[in-house]
Amino acid sequence: PSPFAADARRPPAPLVTDKAVRRTVLKTGIHYVGQMQEGSSVRFLMDQLTEGQLEWARLPATCDAVVLGEPGRSRTYRICSGEREYFQNLKEQFPKEGAAIDEFERLVKSVGRGTMLLGVLKMIPRALAVLLCRSGLLVWLSPFCRLASRSLKDVVDGLTTNPELRAVFSYIFPAYGVVPSKASFSMHSILVNHFLHGAWYPKGGAGEIAFHTIAVIRKAGGNVFGKAPVQRILLDSQGRACGVSVKKGEDVVNIFAPIIISDAGIFNTYERLLPAEARALPEIQAQLRMATHGEGGFTVFVGLNGSREELGLEPVNYFMYPGTDLDEIVNGYLASSREEAAKNIPLLFVTCPSSKDPTWEMRHPGKSTLAIVSFAKYEWFEEWKDKPVKKRGDDYEELKKTFVDTVMQAVFKLYPRIEDRIDYISGGTPLTNQHYIASPKGEIYGMDHGIARLQAEAIATVRAQTAVPNLYLTGQDLCLGGFVGALQGALLCASAVLKRNLYIDMAQLKKHTEATSSK
Repeated sequence: PSPFAADARRPPAPLVTDKAVRRTVLKTGIHYVGQMQEGSSVRFLMDQLTEGQLEWARLPATCDAVVLGEPGRSRTYRICSGEREYFQNLKEQFPKEGAAIDEFERLVKSVGRGTMLLGVLKMIPRALAVLLCRSGLLVWLSPFCRLASRSLKDVVDGLTTNPELRAVFSYIFPAYGVVPSKASFSMHSILVNHFLHGAWYPKGGAGEIAFHTIAVIRKAGGNVFGKAPVQRILLDSQGRACGVSVKKGEDVVNIFAPIIISDAGIFNTYERLLPAEARALPEIQAQLRMATHGEGGFTVFVGLNGSREELGLEPVNYFMYPGTDLDEIVNGYLASSREEAAKNIPLLFVTCPSSKDPTWEMRHPGKSTLAIVSFAKYEWFEEWKDKPVKKRGDDYEELKKTFVDTVMQAVFKLYPRIEDRIDYISGGTPLTNQHYIASPKGEIYGMDHGIARLQAEAIATVRAQTAVPNLYLTGQDLCLGGFVGALQGALLCASAVLKRNLYIDMAQLKKHTEATSSK
């Protein structure tokens, strides 16, 4: 079920009670989205999927900031959008590092020009894809493939000896969940390129995406069900997918269909929803051997009494680190005990959803929200995994509270006016993610986005078609994490189901639409 299902209604309720605060604060699915400029293919696709009803608010040119160092002794670097401005702004903040920044720009943009290969390897016949991967031609011809095997840390360390510039080059790695020494430079470049032209936020909040998409699905004769978790994928006597078994209240209902598409993720689809005989198929086992779980996440949701202006809040995403060696900081944290980790959280992503939405103040006057995200190991909370949600006991709540308190002490230094204005606060552990979005290990981005995932053969192996006839994969595990990554997964999946290249169809429709509208 969609995490946005509760928002699919009009009009939004005023934020006046603790329950309403909670409902509003938890609209966290999207922090910001790139490539939504007018005329872009991604914007055109979203306009088609929502019949132009979903509006996007452009965020300020400087919507990311990197804070390096302990509170009181930290330095803040602002990241500016714009194909030239991004790099020029870095040169202004690091005036002696022009050559390093120029080379970083060249490498990032060379990768950007080759990202089409991601889709090509998943769409061409499997045998041809394997032949290309093993021929060595891709590494020779494609900067994307060549740099996919190099770690972000390796590339960045070779560009400059300046520790702060190294950290700023690497700052956005939490957006795909892999530390610089294990992250592919090509993966990182995809993110940098994604935001080069700016960032956008859905007007009305992330729930608007589901609201307007559901309307189009229903108009086309489909339907969307909430609170109806899928229990298993049904197979016929010949091993073909023919439906799903859905829990509705205390009942289990079988829904039959000629095509089954799963965005539950590769682990849920193969390990939880398929029967054992299908799971044992060699092709499925080969895909599972190539996949590892991403890192778990810890999130704090905060509801505040006070407007953006009163509290000094900004439509800026703050990436906060206590030092410049990002690998050492995060690896040390993840290797520590849960008690030690709870008191020393070295990485925070702090964002203010309410300040990004131009409709917020009209809908919820005098209220604001914050969301803070960090990594957390599933193993720190695993002993409570079989306990029911909200009934996991005092020890669990105490550990969670220690994490929340540590997070908030850092946030108070960033936004000191909020300290006595908190109306609601809640922490979410990897078990929270497991419960609400069925992440097997509490991961935020599904499959791990490390170097192995970006290798050509791994890209070609995980494709929309599965070894089970009539069963297809979609979403971020098929392509890449995040909103646009999942959207690309949907295009790849629909192309496979319909046996036609929807990228070509979309380009032709876009060209026709623009020609018609210009007359």
